[in-house]
Amino acid sequence: MRNTLSCTTFAAAALSVAAFTLPTLATADNHGESDDRALMIVTSDQVQTQSMAMILGNAMRQQGTDLHILLCDAAGDLAVEGFESEEAVNTPPSNPAGQIKPEGLMQMMMGEGVGVDVCAIYLPNSDYSEDDLHEGVGVAAPGPMAEMMRDPSIPVYSF
Repeated sequence: MRNTLSCTTFAAAALSVAAFTLPTLATADNHGESDDRALMIVTSDQVQTQSMAMILGNAMRQQGTDLHILLCDAAGDLAVEGFESEEAVNTPPSNPAGQIKPEGLMQMMMGEGVGVDVCAIYLPNSDYSEDDLHEGVGVAAPGPMAEMMRDPSIPVYSF
């Protein structure tokens, strides 16, 4: 197993990842409440795809986007307490984080107010129950999720 970061070190590393994904905050609109919202749907079981989704989501969050993440299929595992990706993703040599894992970035973003849900059919088709999810992770209801997806002011990104 590769050398990975502890939770405390990971938080600091995640902030470093943020620095490389967002060179400057000068472009962010930080004037008052943001009505800029986005929905990111992650279904991939590939750690690089999951990691890049979280890196981009974090950059969007830093730029003022009210981000919501929906985890479906294999990506739902990221929401399970105790889940750990088999491998970490290497960051570019210029990034002091060294390695990252998508579940760590997701948890860090949740601490910053990003909403995370698993798909309504994730739990009934897995070995997990709602009690197995990280605190703060919800189970998406199809109606409200469909409303968000249909809202032309909310872009939907899929990974």
